[in-house]
Parts: sequence; C-alpha cells; structure tokens
Amino acid sequence: MQAGGVHPDRIRKIPLRLSDYKINSNLRSIMPPTKIANKVVSNGIATRRKTANHGLENDFNHIGKGIDKLNKIVRGKRKADCSPIKNKVVKRSALGDVTNNDDKVIDNKVLKNIKRVTVQSKVLPSVRTVQKKKQNENSQPPPAPVANKIVTRNAVKQVTNCTNQTALKPKENKKNCVPAATTKKRLSNEFEKDDETLYCTALEETAKRPVTRLSAAAAIASAKVQEAGKSSGNISLVTHQLQTKLHLDNKEVPEGVTDYDKENYDDVYQVSHYAKDIFHYYREKELTFPISNYMDTQICITKWMRTLLVDWMVEIQESFELNHETLYLGVKLVDLYLSRILVSKETLQLVGATAMFVASKFDERLPPLIDDFLYLCDGAYTRKEIIKMEISLLRVVDFNLGIPISYRFLRRFARCSKTSMNILTLARYILEFSLMDYDTIHIRDSLIAAASLYLALRMKFVSKWTPTLEFYTGYKLNDLKSTVLLLNKCISKPPKEQIMTVRNKYSHKIFFEVAYTPLLEDQELF
Repeated sequence: MQAGGVHPDRIRKIPLRLSDYKINSNLRSIMPPTKIANKVVSNGIATRRKTANHGLENDFNHIGKGIDKLNKIVRGKRKADCSPIKNKVVKRSALGDVTNNDDKVIDNKVLKNIKRVTVQSKVLPSVRTVQKKKQNENSQPPPAPVANKIVTRNAVKQVTNCTNQTALKPKENKKNCVPAATTKKRLSNEFEKDDETLYCTALEETAKRPVTRLSAAAAIASAKVQEAGKSSGNISLVTHQLQTKLHLDNKEVPEGVTDYDKENYDDVYQVSHYAKDIFHYYREKELTFPISNYMDTQICITKWMRTLLVDWMVEIQESFELNHETLYLGVKLVDLYLSRILVSKETLQLVGATAMFVASKFDERLPPLIDDFLYLCDGAYTRKEIIKMEISLLRVVDFNLGIPISYRFLRRFARCSKTSMNILTLARYILEFSLMDYDTIHIRDSLIAAASLYLALRMKFVSKWTPTLEFYTGYKLNDLKSTVLLLNKCISKPPKEQIMTVRNKYSHKIFFEVAYTPLLEDQELF
C-alpha cells in the first residue's frame, strides 16, 4: 500500500529524537525552537496587533461609520450602493432585451397585447404508424445495408456501378481458370491469423515468415542463425541482429560459474540481455559520487546526530511503506549534501525530510505529499522551507538522482548466486544497519553489498565465497576482509534505545526474525 495522500490521523508523528544527544551539554536539542507568533489571525486575514494608544476618537469614528452603513441597509441581501431599488428593477436576460412584447403605456398603465392562439393537432394522411413484428431472439439479425457495411480485404468483391441493381458475378470454373500473377497488398494481418498464430509473438512471426530477396550478407547471417538455432534454441533474425550490433554475445562465463542470465534468457522481466551491461555501468558510475569525511568540516553536527537522523528516516520508510531503494537514495542524498554544504543542527532534520521527499518522487509510484512530511516534522518547518531546501538539494547534486545504491547490487548478487530469501533478508538487515554507521560512507556501494552477503552466508553457515559470486561481484575474498570486519563490528555493538528502529523492524516474522541470528567472532568469519 502506497502512502500517497495518507490521512494524517493514520500516521504517527515521528519527532527526531536528537534531544537524547549527551556528548555536548551546550547542545540541548537539534529541533528548532518554537516560533512565537507575532501576528493575530482574524477572520482568515493576518492583522497587526492593535495598541491602546490610538485614543477614543478613532473608536468613535468607527462607530459613526458603522451606524451610517446600517442606515443604508434596507434588506437582508448584500447589494451595491448604486443599484436601483427592488420595486423598480426591470428583469432582463443576459444578452439584453430580446423579447417581442409590444407593450403600450396609457395613463401609467401597461396594456399588453395578449393573443390567444389555439393549436389544432392535425395528422397527415400519408403518415401511418407501423408496428414492427418482434424478432425471435434465436433468429439471425437482418443484414446491414451495403453502404455502411465494413468490407474486409478477404471479402472484397467486384461490384458494378449500377444505381438500382447489383450485378452478380458468375462463378468461374476453377479447373479451367488460370490464376493471374497479382501482388497481394497486406494492410493488416488481423484477419489472416489462425489458431496457431494467435499466440505467436512478433519475433516468432518474423522467424516463421519466408524471407525474400536476401542479399549475400543477409543470406550468410540467416545461415548462421539456423546453425545457432540448432545448438541454442530458436533465435529469430531480429534478435541475432541486435546481439551483433550491441555486442551482446561477447560475455563468456568461465568454467565452474553458473550462467544465471543464460538460464533466464527468455524471461523478458529479467532483462538478461542487458543485465551485465547495466551493472557494469553502475560499477563505473559509482566512482562519480565520492563522499569525503565531511565531519571534519561540519561544526554544528556530529556522528551521533547523523545516526539519529538515519534512524528517523528508516522509521519514515516503514510508516509510509516506501521502497527500500527510496531509503538508500535518501541517505545517499543526505551524505552528498552534508559533504558540500555546512548545515546547522536546526536544519539537519529539514535536510533528512527533504531528501526522503525527493527520493520518493524518484522511486515511488505514489510518493507522499509535502503535507505528510510537514506533519511528521511536528510543525518544526514550513512548506516554503521544504521547497527551498529541495531546490538547494537538487542544485548540489546537479539534478543527478541516478545514483548507484548498495541495495540494487545486493539483489543482483543474491539472485545470480541463487541465495535463499532467509539469507538475503539477513544481508539486507546488515546492509540497512550499516546506514547508521558513519564509518561506512566512504566504501563503494558494490563492495559493501558484497561484504554484507558474505557475512550473511557465514552467519548461516551456508557456504563461503564461491566462484559464481566472485565472477558477478568482481571482488575476491581478500578485497572483502576489511569491510566484513567493519560490518561485523557494527552489528555487534550493544543496542541503544534511541536507535532501535532497524532491530525492531527485522525482528518481525515477516523478515524471518533475522535480527536474532547469533553473531560470530572475527576469527570465525574467514
């Protein structure tokens, strides 16, 4: 269930619990102080506070003006001052006086020429009422007229240009008749399909149709297609041309590695033709979004404040039932913004709420409204402030929201290695828990996703790093050691009451209660 337009009564207000911050005693709370209203709202119009120094003369003037207005009111309805009195009003239409009344005024009396017109009903002698017979429901309907008949190509017949008669063409003897060499024009194949071709796809139809007037290169290509079809199933000519043009056949899998994309080659939802190219592009693009150690330059915020903010963002994702991709993109936008712009502690929650607002617009089908985020912030910010922060955030990231996130890499690695849902959920718990750890922001998303999957495999005692995982992730076991140790240290910390959202989330039966999985020592991981 999406949360677009969620009623506010069904959503719990989630204030950012940065008041629990105890490291610096001077910082009492990250929430901005309550704003004191300097205006008084009266009848929906903001007016300034009146002081008592106006004197009594102004009050008497207002009272006198009010009495004059009451004397002018003669009836209950509102009316303009220059409008005529009700008894003298002449009603007229919107387009002016277009009536045909010939009124005469004699001695201030209106005489109307009223003519009584009697209309006699006449029935024409040529018009007769005809009662149609009821048709039997089982009988065939009458044929449609020839002028309005939809004529298909197969039903086209030669019709003579006669006005009153239709000339019937005599039947020809098929034995003595020699068919003429005419070219059949094909406008649509809708009326030419039989029972077998109704369930054929477009690529299968192109493979079944005979190809005429092939060039030498096309003949060689078709011969290659036939040879390849014998060895690797039926492949159409269009598919072969696409593979040759996009160089999709140059992806050889080494021995001992399961070719997941080849097994799902016919599944259009897996996009096996382009999956390897897509994630190879992600690996290259993640290098263009580096995040430096911005806590050295940030003066007003600390690591613990960021941890509380990410925990609050996880609670937003769970309350609105947003996609996990929205959460990971929101945290990524926060880190990118903080690495380039100095932020005060009062606006830190505004950055987190705006990042989730922008990420939900990018990933959700029905994103939450801006009023929902204002409600969750408990009135700490206004609509104008969120819109200004949204503009600033998009300008900082240069409107580039296609950021590779670790959650997409994790799903790809688990799918290629055919990992069970229980192990994948445990890896998701480890990866989502690492979002709150500031020490993981500089690690590449593909690397931390691979390390989370390896740690989940070791915690469930399933297997170690296999050649299939090494091929699809692009990392060897030695590349994962430092990241695996960091993640194991992160989930082994004693739980704190302020950041229990992720633990409580993955302690539910829906997530297989993976938060209760026994932890391992560092010596048992390798």
